[in-house]
Amino acid sequence: MKHFLIFLLLLNFPALATAAPKIEHWLTENGVRAYFIETHALPVVDVNLVFNAASAREPAEKQGLAMLTSDMLLEGSGDLDSKAIAEGFEDRGAQIGTSSHRDMAIVSLRSLSAEQYLDPVIDLLAKVLIDPAFPEENLEREKARSLQALDQSLQRPNTVAQRKLYELLYNGHPYANHPSGTHASIKSISRQDVLEFYRQYYVASNLVIAVVGDLSLLEAKQLVKRLSAQLPKGNAVPPLPEAPAIKAAEVRIDFPSTQSHVMTGYLGIQRSDPRFLALKVGNYSLGGGGFQSRLMDEIREKRGLSYGTYSYFQPMQKTGPFIASLSTRNDQAIQAFTVSNEVIDDFLKTGPTEKEVELAKKNITGGFPLTIDSNKNLVSTLAAIGFYSLPLDYLDSYIDRVNALTRKEITEAMQSVLGSASRVTVIVGEEQK
Repeated sequence: MKHFLIFLLLLNFPALATAAPKIEHWLTENGVRAYFIETHALPVVDVNLVFNAASAREPAEKQGLAMLTSDMLLEGSGDLDSKAIAEGFEDRGAQIGTSSHRDMAIVSLRSLSAEQYLDPVIDLLAKVLIDPAFPEENLEREKARSLQALDQSLQRPNTVAQRKLYELLYNGHPYANHPSGTHASIKSISRQDVLEFYRQYYVASNLVIAVVGDLSLLEAKQLVKRLSAQLPKGNAVPPLPEAPAIKAAEVRIDFPSTQSHVMTGYLGIQRSDPRFLALKVGNYSLGGGGFQSRLMDEIREKRGLSYGTYSYFQPMQKTGPFIASLSTRNDQAIQAFTVSNEVIDDFLKTGPTEKEVELAKKNITGGFPLTIDSNKNLVSTLAAIGFYSLPLDYLDSYIDRVNALTRKEITEAMQSVLGSASRVTVIVGEEQK
């Protein structure tokens, strides 16, 4: 019964808030940037530790190293093996996880806030962070698992298309690294590689900690200190290089599948770009708004070329991509690709209509509360604010800034980013003879 009640409490119930919560921010003595939002709606604490230790920081010949390092953090520490670590969190009703992407590596924790649960969980997490064992046997198992997962993903045309698209968009840039690695790179990774990557990047100067939950500010500061005080200060990573200019390209990859996957990409923006919200509103009308978007209307509704199509911006520390994506029958791939590009080009000529702008604003501002409707969602948003050094009034001003955008501003933002002829398209599927 006790563990069942703990499970119920850890469910992602909505946070009871009608206004954007106050963000507290401080810098620890050893250089950790900490962010905290106090909320007592649930007796729960959520913590995200975000390290600038993702695939953009690994050598090109060691792709997958960042993800393996992240995966291995919970595989042993001191005299504790992976089973003991897992049970240490589970026995107290806590949830622990790790993930690694192109920009950031994340350790996430969710725990009940009562001292008898939270204190031992924080101690255990601090031990794991400070002294991971990276056992050789476990590493070989994780490498085998990674290779198996890679093999499975490469059986899907959308995975093949996305990997090729990033290679074309970011030729020679760290964002061209595939977070999940390649067969050759994964096989080449040694325990020493993992240990050196951890020592270089899992340091206080490279860390943002976001905390949301049932704590006072003093208690949150104590929690952050307990998690990070013993981490070496280290050196903050240098800025990533700017993404190089790209050349327009169309690549066709023959692939044994009944459907083709079509992806078109441009270089987009970095997360700190002031055009971010204008592009978000503009893209809602172009391809981000589901059945309310032009791509869906022209490709699915009017022509039946695809079950679904969409587009999105993926802003990062440096210029992230804009991607438009769809799947279609092999014999319709060229037609769908042509229509998709025509829709994008036509949209850029005049931008969204006033009606489309109002619809986009209404949906984006109406959906914004969902990003802060639970502790779990809120801590992810807070971590992004910290990692990308967004203003502390980001939550407070979000809706007003969206509503203040004009059709002219939105159109000019979209044209400034997507108006270049330098776009790349990848089509993966069985070529028709």
